[in-house]
This record gives sequence, C-alpha cells and structure tokens, in this order.
Amino acid sequence: MFTRLIIVRVPEAKMAEAERSWKEVCGAKMIRVKGCLSEQLLRCREVRGEYISMATWDSMASIEAYRESKDHQEIREATRGLTSEPVVVKTYEIVG
Repeated sequence: MFTRLIIVRVPEAKMAEAERSWKEVCGAKMIRVKGCLSEQLLRCREVRGEYISMATWDSMASIEAYRESKDHQEIREATRGLTSEPVVVKTYEIVG
C-alpha cells in the first residue's frame, strides 16, 4: 500500500473555500476512484492555511491510473486558484 500526501498552503481568506472544495469535490471524487482506500484532509494547527490531502492507495498502478483520469483533471480544476504557492506531492510506501 502507498500513502500520497499533497501539501498545500492557502491564504486565510480562502480557507473555507478550500475546505468546501475538498468536501464537495476532491475527497468525494477521489474516494470513489478504483484503488483509493481512504482519503482525508488534514488542517495544520500550527500553520494557519496549511493542509495535507492524505490518500491511501492499493498500488502505484492505481495512483498512476488516477493521475491520468478525468476525475484528477476535475479535481485540479476545482482547486485551481486557491493558492499561488507551489503544491508539494509526496508518495510513501507503507512499511510493515
């Protein structure tokens, strides 16, 4: 299994919009994708406006298929403009 983290910072004025977008579009679409086992949005307590989208996947093949999918494009469109800072994406392999 693999966990994919997407780390993003949004301005304070867009925090509610970011959370609504994740709940209504991003998380809702991603959890229905084949191979996505779980999806959560984490809000940082120490850094206002910092979020991590954390998804657990059954395989790298499922992640790659998702990245090429219409769902991924729709999620990208839904979140476009929420931040001007670079988004950090990291994939971790679950050990043990």
